[in-house]
Amino acid sequence: MSAPLPTDDLAPSATTADAIPDFCAGMLHFAAPGPRDAELAAAPVIAAGDTAIAAIDEAAVYQTRLVADALRYTTLQLCASKQSGHPGGFASSADAIAALLLLGHKNILTEVGHHAPGFYSAMFLDGSLSAMGIATMTDLQARFRERDGLLGHLSGAIPGLLAPAGPLGQGQHFAMAGAYLNRDKLFPCTIGDGGLGEPYVLSAMKHFHTAYPEVTNFLPVLVWNGYSQEHHAMVSLMDNAAMTALWRAHDFERVILIDAKDYDDADQPGAYVDSTRFGEAARDAFTHAVLTAMQDAADAAMSGNLTVVIVKQLKGAGVHAHGAKSHNLYPGDTADKPSIAAALQRRALSPAQWALVRQNLSRAGGGPAGQVAVTERERALTDIGALPTTAFPVGEKAVPSSAMAEMVAALGERDAQFIVSNADGTEASAMKVINERLGIRHPTADDLYHQRPTGQVYEPLSEDACAGLAAGIALFGGRSLWLSYESFAINGWPIVQTVGQAMAELRRRSPALVTMFTAGALEQGRNGWTHQRPEIESYIGAQLRNGNVYLLYPSDANMIQAAYAWAVGQSNKCISIIASKSALPVYTTPAQAEQAIADGAVSLSESPTGDAPLVVFAVAGDMVLLPVFEAKDRLEAAGTRVRIVAVANPRRLFRPGDVAWEHSAEPDGAFMDDAAFADLFDGDALIAVSGGGSAALEPVLLRTKAPARDLIAWQRGETTASPGEIMAYNGMTGPALAERAAGLLSP
Repeated sequence: MSAPLPTDDLAPSATTADAIPDFCAGMLHFAAPGPRDAELAAAPVIAAGDTAIAAIDEAAVYQTRLVADALRYTTLQLCASKQSGHPGGFASSADAIAALLLLGHKNILTEVGHHAPGFYSAMFLDGSLSAMGIATMTDLQARFRERDGLLGHLSGAIPGLLAPAGPLGQGQHFAMAGAYLNRDKLFPCTIGDGGLGEPYVLSAMKHFHTAYPEVTNFLPVLVWNGYSQEHHAMVSLMDNAAMTALWRAHDFERVILIDAKDYDDADQPGAYVDSTRFGEAARDAFTHAVLTAMQDAADAAMSGNLTVVIVKQLKGAGVHAHGAKSHNLYPGDTADKPSIAAALQRRALSPAQWALVRQNLSRAGGGPAGQVAVTERERALTDIGALPTTAFPVGEKAVPSSAMAEMVAALGERDAQFIVSNADGTEASAMKVINERLGIRHPTADDLYHQRPTGQVYEPLSEDACAGLAAGIALFGGRSLWLSYESFAINGWPIVQTVGQAMAELRRRSPALVTMFTAGALEQGRNGWTHQRPEIESYIGAQLRNGNVYLLYPSDANMIQAAYAWAVGQSNKCISIIASKSALPVYTTPAQAEQAIADGAVSLSESPTGDAPLVVFAVAGDMVLLPVFEAKDRLEAAGTRVRIVAVANPRRLFRPGDVAWEHSAEPDGAFMDDAAFADLFDGDALIAVSGGGSAALEPVLLRTKAPARDLIAWQRGETTASPGEIMAYNGMTGPALAERAAGLLSP
């Protein structure tokens, strides 16, 4: 830790409110006019009609400093208003953010959710938050960390903010997606040195650059401040040469590092220092260096050079504490606590300076970020028409994943920006036609492996990278598809979950985020339990109550086509399709398949009416239908009637009050009514069956009025020679199911 902050440089509080701008209502401290204001702050450095500073001159440097101080002040008072929130990490990035803004860049992202109050401050100061009814500092404080306000970590639903930020290691995916879809704009993304420790940040950017060497208009900005949340950052002992080498090893051609230590005239100890403690000349020099670095970096990134800017400055620079102690506020950390009050006074601006900051930021980039950021408009999509489908005859066998693959290939041929991401082999999922027709994106052209530099199939061997790019493209308004083995999907799911929630909040329409998981547990016998992890289905199933999450279980090749066609036509939803890569019986006509996806379920088979007791099998999955139909034959031979119902879209089977659908963007209030549900699921006994997780069957068990009911689902994996053997290991055989049904009917 550095020495205690000095207290002899406190700015005097203003004694009059005569010239205080309206938006400053609620600010606790104001400074007297600065001695250099008459020369350097007489007029906004961004002139009316301009979108950025005209030159990096003395006035631009001085006003960039004012913006950085304004960001620090607003961030700290905002957090203190709730005795909660995270000011320290953003404080060390404030100079970098200020420079980017005054250079006209408004499409700024972050992977650091803890920087939220700083980003909210930026949106407040440029006027973006007026769209939320936040016009003053008082409003900003009232809405911070409150429902229908400014949540504790970033949300892309806040005007001007492009993407959510919460889990570390995700922001670079959004920056790359934005750059991919918008080649004419720069997408800076701040990355904390704590987040740099996540395993996929640098590798994701390296793979993307290998696949898309022409897309360099994203700019990572490493906030290297030496500390993480509660301790030193794991990279805190690296020297500048080692940090530079790390980025160069990941393909970055330009590594621009600004070390505040090089400008320190306050004799601060340690490798990390606080630039706000410098004297005037030193602080000008540091700010000039940051501005120049950002301008050079932006020019390089927009000119085809993969570039990173590293700003090395002590965490908490300019606020109430340094290091990890500046990370967050706790109960009792109010604005009148001496250390916080002193920090606010040091960073306070005069009323005229606040007005200048507002003018500059509202002009930068062509207007408030809430009006000019690329995500503030609905993206125009290529018209793809109706995708081709094949009507497979009932009773024949067909491979579900292959049937969907034909549609995916056609979509890619009609929309050149559509990408398919996959880490473990599209061909291994019986979807080879996608590789053949769209090509694997690869610098090595090889027809044998369907590789070409212009391919649309993105194949990093990282589910995080696959899910991240696909999710980012969907959030930014493009079409994508993430394909994964069910067993590996968990490695990429967190960003899908994050984006799914963000889509529920968006104020604009965006294509649904679509994922499809193949090679389920029942198909992976020889591979053993390492490839048998269908618990991901329960993870997703638990999210169905969110309101915009859908987990689809097509029962055959016709139904998977209906599922994908439906998914492609949806907006602001997170849709996952679970299907097999084996040839399986076709149970539904195309019309029945469409009905199943639209309504939630459809009857696949029913015994003739009569007086015999009726057993209903509610089934989520495709391959698991094989033992269910075997059980049907056994039960019917014993005189029991059987109805087999495919649970295709379980989100539709909940009661409306079970799901937070009315809180979602593009609200979907379609649910199966009680009469239709009873016609399908009520009987003398009901057995819910899943070859994977059981969560998807929750709505059936909630609503059925069958007097006896049971649930049979996946238990655990094992090495087996066949799907039949792994199903038997988990109690899913025809005899076992029939015996369970007979037991339910027994008195």
